[in-house]
Amino acid sequence: MAAAELQLAGNAAPGADLITISVDAMGSDRGPAAVVSGCARSATINPEIGFILHGPKETLAPLVARRKQLTGRCEIRDVGGVVTMDAKPSYVMRHGKDTSMWSAIEAVRNGEAEVCISCGNTGALMALSMVRLRKLEGINRPAIACLWPSRSAQGFNIMLDVGADIRADEHDLLQYALMGTSYARNGLGILRPRIGLLNVGTEEHKGRAELKVAHEMIGDAAAAGEYDYVGFVEGGDIPSARVDVIVTDGFTGNIALKTGEGTATLIREFLREAFKATPLSRIAALLAITSLRRLTKRIDPRRVNGGVFLGLNGTVVKSHGSADATGVSAAIKLAFTLAQSKFSERLAARVASGSMPRNDEAELGAGNGTKK
Repeated sequence: MAAAELQLAGNAAPGADLITISVDAMGSDRGPAAVVSGCARSATINPEIGFILHGPKETLAPLVARRKQLTGRCEIRDVGGVVTMDAKPSYVMRHGKDTSMWSAIEAVRNGEAEVCISCGNTGALMALSMVRLRKLEGINRPAIACLWPSRSAQGFNIMLDVGADIRADEHDLLQYALMGTSYARNGLGILRPRIGLLNVGTEEHKGRAELKVAHEMIGDAAAAGEYDYVGFVEGGDIPSARVDVIVTDGFTGNIALKTGEGTATLIREFLREAFKATPLSRIAALLAITSLRRLTKRIDPRRVNGGVFLGLNGTVVKSHGSADATGVSAAIKLAFTLAQSKFSERLAARVASGSMPRNDEAELGAGNGTKK
């Protein structure tokens, strides 16, 4: 498969009920048109997805009406308020009940949808998700996990936390390792994930005190958790084939994520400029068009769009605020994969049992959690 494309974990049986995705249609920087377009793309590809769109009906109804793919598969929840990107999470929690973001989360809380997706304010989304969905019992700090294009067999690695909380002690990092293991198994079909702890070096004497303690704790839990702990990893290992899950705190993870996305964008721009520089380079671009398209696809951040909130009683996917229809569609694809594999329930079982290994593995034998 293409390295930056997530493959579905399995196919629902023909005629099965739709898997419903709750979508905050008003959180995107590009407006609701991009969100509706992304939903339509996903609906075209997969007939087993249904949507609940949250936002002003007068705005959304005309956009949905123009998309025949959404006919009979999209419900609009008429909500007038919008959480702006500069809104403080504390204010949204007190005054945000009449917003599309709150309504989208409520649909998951009430069991009307399997997953919530929003392109909106990350801090507000996490705060509302924690308040309305609540943390799983035993979880101290939820984490945001992202997919990172890599040279691994599955085409990308998982990194967490990438921004839910800038702090993380040794116990939090161990929980991140366990949650990342469950995500890798149920979402990516990796039976025995390789876990690495991000540090400034691979030597055991390097790093902050909590990293050294976490290094021991994650290693000690590896046998019971049935994952392989590769030890400390460096920034250069994030896209490598050495590891499947990279564990770090939200401060470090968010900086690494934004740096990687910026670098990928810069490379695409440099390539475009280089192949337009001279008539000869334009000819070279035509000869290499297939390879260039493949490269662009692999490093396109839109195609791995979607950070998953782990550690909550429900699944929430955070899409980039600037995501276009392609990016929104990628986030929906990820949400569908997790919903189809019953990821939320299996993650809860793993957390409830500490590091007991079998709670999220049996289903792999039944065909869920594996790549197409």
